[in-house]
Amino acid sequence: MTLSSVWSTISKILDICILWYMVYFVIKNLKNNIKMVLIFKGVVFIIIIKLLSSVLNLYAVGLLLEYVIMWGPLALIIIFQPEIRTFLEQLGRSQLLGQHKVLTGDEREKLVNEIMEAVEYLRKNKFGALMAIERNVSLQEYIAPATKIYAEISSQILESLFYPNSALHDGGVIIQGTKVTCAGCVFKTSMDNNLNKSLGTRHRAALGLSEESDAIILIVSEETGRISIALNGTMNYNLTYEEFKKILYNELSPKTEIFYAADERGEEDE
Repeated sequence: MTLSSVWSTISKILDICILWYMVYFVIKNLKNNIKMVLIFKGVVFIIIIKLLSSVLNLYAVGLLLEYVIMWGPLALIIIFQPEIRTFLEQLGRSQLLGQHKVLTGDEREKLVNEIMEAVEYLRKNKFGALMAIERNVSLQEYIAPATKIYAEISSQILESLFYPNSALHDGGVIIQGTKVTCAGCVFKTSMDNNLNKSLGTRHRAALGLSEESDAIILIVSEETGRISIALNGTMNYNLTYEEFKKILYNELSPKTEIFYAADERGEEDE
């Protein structure tokens, strides 16, 4: 085997891997964006009609669709420019390996326990709170202008940051791995018109951040003490303590670990 043939094989494998990752990334982000899903369905529908017009010799319909296909991409770029910009920004902020993935079991357990202890205190006292746990999509644009903390996470730190007399209690907190990175963050609020009008600024900011990143955003309502979690553009509102903890732990757990646990349960049943 010559060097050129080896390089040819490596380049083909690399080509397939890059293409696979691109398809995976598009599909992963497509499912969380309603507008992009509608665009995709529309494109598929046009392609199907075009194929049918060719098979059935529908000249007028085929001619019209040719103009649509010719000028459609330009129209989509103009009409959906904000969505395309958001998609490209998310691509640029994506990290190869989120810090949550390299946590040990003990570190993940400690992280969840400290957060839950703080959440329990905050909801009982009706102290509003907004916490974002960074995953694969970087939150650096929100970290940069915020007040830096860089402290090991503890319930006491979180409780003090959201205490009503604290200078930073109105902003959000960002957690990276087991560190409280910063406080006083201002997140972009969601523009979703279907969002419940009774939800306040914290919930809208949490939903807005979840629409443009894969962060886990935790909310404690100042008015009612209710606890919620925003994920992938969806608000899990008014959760019980156990529901809240279960979602948090599951979202922080590596997916491979879930399959491993399932295999272990299967072996025990046998």
